[in-house]
Amino acid sequence: MTDSPRTRETRPAASASAPQGRPAQGKIRSTKPAQVRPATEGWTQQKDAEGRPLLQFASPKRGKPPVHLADLTPAERTEKVKELGLPGFRAKQLSTHYFRHYTSDPAEMTDLPAETREQLVAGLLPPLLTEVRRLETDRGDTIKFLWRLHDGALVESVLMRYPGRITLCVSSQAGCGMNCPFCATGQAGLTRNMSTAEIVEQIVRANRLIADGGLGGKKADDHSMERVSNIVFMGMGEPLANYKRVMDAVRSMVAPQPDGLGMSARGITVSTVGLVPAIKKLADEGIPVTFALSLHAPDDHLRDELIPVNSRWKVDEALDAAYDYYAKTGRRVSIEYALIKDMNDHGWRADLLAEKLNQRGRGWVHVNPIPLNPTPGSIWTSSEKDVTDEFVRRLNDAGIPTTLRDTRGKEIDGACGQLVATTEDEAASAAMA
Repeated sequence: MTDSPRTRETRPAASASAPQGRPAQGKIRSTKPAQVRPATEGWTQQKDAEGRPLLQFASPKRGKPPVHLADLTPAERTEKVKELGLPGFRAKQLSTHYFRHYTSDPAEMTDLPAETREQLVAGLLPPLLTEVRRLETDRGDTIKFLWRLHDGALVESVLMRYPGRITLCVSSQAGCGMNCPFCATGQAGLTRNMSTAEIVEQIVRANRLIADGGLGGKKADDHSMERVSNIVFMGMGEPLANYKRVMDAVRSMVAPQPDGLGMSARGITVSTVGLVPAIKKLADEGIPVTFALSLHAPDDHLRDELIPVNSRWKVDEALDAAYDYYAKTGRRVSIEYALIKDMNDHGWRADLLAEKLNQRGRGWVHVNPIPLNPTPGSIWTSSEKDVTDEFVRRLNDAGIPTTLRDTRGKEIDGACGQLVATTEDEAASAAMA
């Protein structure tokens, strides 16, 4: 790829020193092509009193959803059943119906006494998600759900069938407080954190749809299970800003049936834009989930504008925390990088990214470039194919395993960065009320 003939400016320098014990790489070139700067289009970015992009780490106070079976530990479920005046062993039966048969319908629970069945379900399996609408693409292999929560907040999740696996992209917050200008969810701001059970319920409802034959049929040579096998916390919200509830949901996902969903932790990906203290906490959990860092720029000069949380924790701090996650868990880290035309897709940025990753060692990381999914009102768009190919080539040539990510669901605004409750969604939700 050749440099643009437009105005040139000084390239930001790499970190002055590599982390201890990690060798620095070669000299950095001093110039780069002209830069398209991030700019909000069609919306006004929220700012704090000092004029900086507003970051919302705390959830706004709203009415809490009702306590649900999936919010409780197995021991707490037993105690809750006893509080209802019923034998404790009924909690295990109820868990079996929910986590193994994916149902909250008392009519299907024929092993429970008819006279107490409704009481038990009302007490431990209250309704959490109301389906407002469902959009399909890829011949039924990709489905986007719009859910209304108990307080009217709207969230989305996306179900995708791939050869050998079924992936669900789940939301962890209604909206998002990270205020990234290229992400439709971030433009909406944070409505509230989701509860543990609201997160888990997205999976249970998806599993029920699959069991009922609602997802496109698999091919004859595909012997994967007919339930969700992979979870990506890449729906609405910043997962690590809702840390406790997200981790409690992960524990329910990996707990053996019938106490949980019996999923593999290695099939669960937790992503973040770079909340460094929470990354360090995640590394100490002892649950071998896949960790993904949404980086999107290797230099602070640009990332400060693209990812406002970079004003708190800089690129090198986030990468150090990501490397330490690998060092503690042995799990290879994913770097997510949305390629935006003329903004972050320059060849020198691929070189700088490779340099920073290699400073920290080899074999610890994998890069997933993602063609930007445009959002309504934005002039930003994905990189040209030749530019994308060059970016990927430079990373691979530097010894960084790199795979261009498949972007499913663009036709239904279900791809990465496109999840947001629109005015049309709100109208559909209001019509159901």
